[in-house]
Amino acid sequence: MTFHVLVPDSVHKSAVEILQQAGLNVTAPGQMKRDETLAAIAEADALIIRSATKADAALIAAAGQLKVIARAGVGVDNVDLEAASAKGIAVMNTPDGNTVATAEFAFGLMLALARHIPQAFDSMQAGKWDRKSFMGVELRGKTLGIVGFGRIGRAVAKRAQAFEMRVIAYDPFITAEAGKQLDVAMVDLDTLYAQSDFITLHSVITDETREMINASALAKMKKGVRIVNAARGALIHEADLAEAIRSGQVAGAALDVYAEEPPPPGHPLIGLPNVIDTPHLAASTDEAQVAVAVEAAHLVVEALLKGQYSNVVNAAALKR
Repeated sequence: MTFHVLVPDSVHKSAVEILQQAGLNVTAPGQMKRDETLAAIAEADALIIRSATKADAALIAAAGQLKVIARAGVGVDNVDLEAASAKGIAVMNTPDGNTVATAEFAFGLMLALARHIPQAFDSMQAGKWDRKSFMGVELRGKTLGIVGFGRIGRAVAKRAQAFEMRVIAYDPFITAEAGKQLDVAMVDLDTLYAQSDFITLHSVITDETREMINASALAKMKKGVRIVNAARGALIHEADLAEAIRSGQVAGAALDVYAEEPPPPGHPLIGLPNVIDTPHLAASTDEAQVAVAVEAAHLVVEALLKGQYSNVVNAAALKR
């Protein structure tokens, strides 16, 4: 029996080569339209996606023999896990491939935020020589609060320590001892909010974390805090953050992700002074895109040909 793998998003050719070399039948024409994906999914045994394809309930319902969904990336919020589990479809992610890319980008956002680099560039492009408007702050000696201390959070901590920052973190799944080994104090959220000069978000979306950065949380933060989000847009109540920036409670924010992507016209955090916006670029490096695609391909090969499932985020599917 030859298994069929559908790849409706653009992934690196190395992934397709791995699948083909394993003897799998692969459909990977590049970015597919929604109706094309819905038509092709009926014959697929495995699906490899990035963030553009939504493996929602409708797509999963159209799958006649799907066994595996592999996400070439960390977040699986574009996959309906409940629908997949109900049909016994294992959903797997690739958490290692884009760790460095995302950590570097988050730290780059923090530097740009501290020194007003994009705004100064825009000023120069407009023909101005304005040094007074872009007085910044140093990272050295500042406290960085990391919300979510997994792979990416830890990579950010390592880079912050190289800049002589004090690093504290909140993560209910990480022990104080584990943090101590990395010279990071694990604290509760209120303490992190009260002590941090910079806050960077690296949590997944759950009922507890959705819009966790809201008016109540912002009021607990040190006045003049700067916030970086290269994780998930839904972690922030965007209107509340915009208001906190306008009031001066928050000195600025650097955002790579948004609750709705692309953001709709009139988004409260786009065009606002002291806010840096980028279009979900954190994992967009040549190295990261190769790494996550190759890892996803290997996951699919192991699952289909050997019955070995790794990085499964919906364990309930394997019990069916």
